[in-house]
Amino acid sequence: MKPSSRKLPVVLAIGGHDPGGGAGIQADIEAVGANGCHCATAITCLTLQDSCDVQAVMPLPAKQVIAQAETVLNDCQVSVVKIGLLGDAAIARAIAELLQELENIPVVLDPVLAAGGGTLLTTENLLSTIRQQLLPLCTLITPNSLEVRRLSPHEASLEQCARTLLETGVEHVLITGTHEQSDRVTNRLYDKTGLLNQADWQRLPGEYHGSGCTLAAAIAANMASGRDLLEAVNNAQQYTWNSLLNGFRSGRCQSLPDRLQRHTCQPQT
Repeated sequence: MKPSSRKLPVVLAIGGHDPGGGAGIQADIEAVGANGCHCATAITCLTLQDSCDVQAVMPLPAKQVIAQAETVLNDCQVSVVKIGLLGDAAIARAIAELLQELENIPVVLDPVLAAGGGTLLTTENLLSTIRQQLLPLCTLITPNSLEVRRLSPHEASLEQCARTLLETGVEHVLITGTHEQSDRVTNRLYDKTGLLNQADWQRLPGEYHGSGCTLAAAIAANMASGRDLLEAVNNAQQYTWNSLLNGFRSGRCQSLPDRLQRHTCQPQT
């Protein structure tokens, strides 16, 4: 048999390891694969976490993180880089240096600042490094409303937070509304012209572990497949909502998204 010449778009996911499989690199692999791409990975940190909360984060040496990423980049034609949990400021600085060497590869950053159970996963040093060194290199960041307020602590509204972050040089900001006190979940996409798109979704009962990772990874995969950013964001929101709707319990606390199946319901209005 001849070796296969079939190729899939490659997303390089840089993030943490979740031993429970609900978030982090495992979520990236599942979401990227379900959206038609191949997920290569670089691990930033090991964690002790379950479906309830994060107990500990153990960052790897920054050199090891970059060595993993460079090995992938030297072998594969990476279409999009997706970044999740960073671990510490040294890793964030090293990733920023790596991204500066890459040309024409979009970057999607999910700024994981706290666990679903509430444990903070960032220091002020790391937050500062994200703002000053990583955001200017990103095509899109996908903070929830709590995260965007930590990244822009002096702003009064979510729109003002988005404007402040856009001033750092990031091209697009997608603020998800799952943590807001509202009957429906409203996700808003901003660029330098203002509000680019708004999508409202039925609020599902309960809490979910790994929803943010799922959304960001699905966006990255859609972008890697050649879709423009707006279409990629809309497709990924549909996929993520369906994954949450069909979520399941693996442990004692939060449900996990069912990322491995395609679903056809149309909840958006």
